[in-house]
Amino acid sequence: MEAMPEWLTAAEVYDPPTDKDRFIDKSILSFIGLISKIKQQSGREHDRLWVSPVFKLAFTILYIVLVSSTREFTFVYIMLTYIVPVLAALPAPDIRKCLRGALIATVFTYIILLPSALHGNSYSITMIPVKVFASITAVNILSYSTRWDHIIASLKRFHFPDMFIFVFDITIKYIVMLGEFALQMLYALKLRSVGHNKSKYGSIGGVGGTLFLKSRAMSEEMYSAMECRGFTGEYHVTDKFKFSVYDGVYCALNAGFIWMFVYFQNLA
Repeated sequence: MEAMPEWLTAAEVYDPPTDKDRFIDKSILSFIGLISKIKQQSGREHDRLWVSPVFKLAFTILYIVLVSSTREFTFVYIMLTYIVPVLAALPAPDIRKCLRGALIATVFTYIILLPSALHGNSYSITMIPVKVFASITAVNILSYSTRWDHIIASLKRFHFPDMFIFVFDITIKYIVMLGEFALQMLYALKLRSVGHNKSKYGSIGGVGGTLFLKSRAMSEEMYSAMECRGFTGEYHVTDKFKFSVYDGVYCALNAGFIWMFVYFQNLA
């Protein structure tokens, strides 16, 4: 029996040089967070806060309009006081996410308005960041307490154009599908990059190009599927609207906010 070649019996130690994968790792984590957030909201069986999605959507828009239009500090702080117990009704992880997004937007607004403070415009730097915080928090509460399909149905009840609803609906679905596809490509790029690879970051452009081609192919497939199913671009709401006691209390509360807004505007 012949002996094995010497090169087969020699020990081989391969220690690839280390490389930084922070950009890829952060991209993967960002995609995972975005996809999990949308799937969590879409998969929730019931909405939170016990109020109909129709009223939550309507009064969130009203809340933002009132807060943005007023020039009275007192009214803004009253609206902030109202939103605190509403925020407290959400689970702790959702509260942290709501506040994180609102605080980031508030700090960014404050930095942008710093030059106006140097010119003596104290009103803008004290009022506008508070308004931004209140508005972003209200939108986040709506997002974390209401399913996407219920928001879409509420838009239809308010007779929003079907084209607007269609674009909104397809955008949410495509974020999930393209996000999962991009996640698979980033995983593949990370697994195939052993050691120090100078061309790794050059592959990011290829990932973007592949995503564009994939989105185009998916749009053509979706068009053919919707055409075969007889979709005409019209949305129909099948569930019946039920007015509850919580809806009545919520409407009365927001009617009080409208009255306070008018009252403070007359004082100005």
